[in-house]
Amino acid sequence: MSEETQKIKTSLTARILTSVERTGNKLPDPAVLFIVLLFVVWVLSWLLSYATFNVVDPRTREMLVINNLLSGAAITEFMSVMVTNFSHFHPVGVVLVAMLGIGVAEHTGFINSGLRALLGITPKWLLTPMVIFAGIVSHSAVDAGYVLVIPLGGVIFYAAGRHPLAGIAAAFAGVSGGFSANFVPSSLDPLLQGLSQAGAQILDPGIVLNPLNNYFFTTASSLLIIGLGWYVTEKIVEPRLQNTALDGNLADLPTMQALVSNERNGLRAAGIAFLLGIIIMIVTVWPVSSPWRDGTGDLTTGDAPMMRSIVSLIFLMFILPGIVYGIAAGTVKSSRDVIEGMTKAMQQMAYYLVIMFFIAQFVYAFGQSNLGVLLALQGAAWLKALAMPSYLTIVGVVFITAFINLFVGSASAKWGLLASIFVPMLMQLGISPDLTQAAYRIGDSSTNIITPLLPYFPLVVVYCQRYVKNTGIGTVTAMMLPYSVTFLVIWTIFLLLYLFLGLPLGIQSSYTYP
Repeated sequence: MSEETQKIKTSLTARILTSVERTGNKLPDPAVLFIVLLFVVWVLSWLLSYATFNVVDPRTREMLVINNLLSGAAITEFMSVMVTNFSHFHPVGVVLVAMLGIGVAEHTGFINSGLRALLGITPKWLLTPMVIFAGIVSHSAVDAGYVLVIPLGGVIFYAAGRHPLAGIAAAFAGVSGGFSANFVPSSLDPLLQGLSQAGAQILDPGIVLNPLNNYFFTTASSLLIIGLGWYVTEKIVEPRLQNTALDGNLADLPTMQALVSNERNGLRAAGIAFLLGIIIMIVTVWPVSSPWRDGTGDLTTGDAPMMRSIVSLIFLMFILPGIVYGIAAGTVKSSRDVIEGMTKAMQQMAYYLVIMFFIAQFVYAFGQSNLGVLLALQGAAWLKALAMPSYLTIVGVVFITAFINLFVGSASAKWGLLASIFVPMLMQLGISPDLTQAAYRIGDSSTNIITPLLPYFPLVVVYCQRYVKNTGIGTVTAMMLPYSVTFLVIWTIFLLLYLFLGLPLGIQSSYTYP
């Protein structure tokens, strides 16, 4: 390819992304957008409640009915649970608790000095893959990546003299775009396996799937996502961001200045405190009868106290070394300094809380209406009606899942609906539940990063606004679109190549069902 042809293609890509950004930023404020979507759901639920759909709800085994949310009973019920919708909305508690600890660590200077020390020993050319790698590994800690890795991606890039939004994009791509790419088993593996097994047992009651039935594929996929994310960040996203000026509050962000003696003392003390915490954790987790384990002695299931305590552990992981650092470095004079760090962190979350209130109401209404269930089931029925060859059917599963993911964000909720249709349907075509699940995971991951309906998407907008004040939905969507398209296409091809070579998908897995 000639240099001139490359420039034309790059220019075309830039124009498309600029158009996406401009169009997206013309949308209302995210909070207003979800208010509008809430009204749309109400109206659609009213109109479609009079229609009859020849679709069976896999949850109830009865005909699917769209619930009218504009009925008197539905409206009064909505009003009665409005507060609960918000206060019990999972992303709210996760973000706020983690940010309390992170806020203290940032205020005392622990994060600032720690990143400068890290950057001093990390080659600049490895920053991008390191950030994406951290995002992928964070999947083992449930939602930790959203509140920990993504904002740090921006801080690391800024401290290294690179555009911070590119760091946020790379981290977001690893955390969310590569959600199903991980070489460390997580609670997602048994969760999806359980739903796949339930779907398979509709056709074969005796079938049993291994919780790590996709482990080898997701391990190989992690290397693929790191490579693709690295290329997209440095060849497409970061060059495009060079003309985006930083106008946010940058006073507290780290720079590449050398550490002074009190900072080194603080880091040394904080490191000792952190190490002691890790030792205590290992000692208490190690016994088979450890209270951190579930009833079967497992640490990684969703019921294990260890997994349910991840956010609390992140809080402690930052606040304790942060305080120790502050005392040793002289930045903490009294308890007031600690509380001031927490308060400052909460002030930065005010806009996020406003958005989350309306997202929580929308998610509740969308779930109650059954519109998401209808969309998922009709998409699966359409795929079945096409009766395509097996490899094209697998591609169809990927792309239908990717589309539905734009509207139904929860991986478990979506697979809970689709597994009961896709898995037995493809088993009748000779395709194993293990392969169907792998295809689902690709589609579920690839479009996470471009849908504003992802509960953490507004949080990424807030992270970006710290550096560029006028960041909107369009800015983040345009920034993440190259990752999404690249992941969706190349990852799907990778699965087909994996299938062609006959490489094992995971433990006790197969490609075919006899």
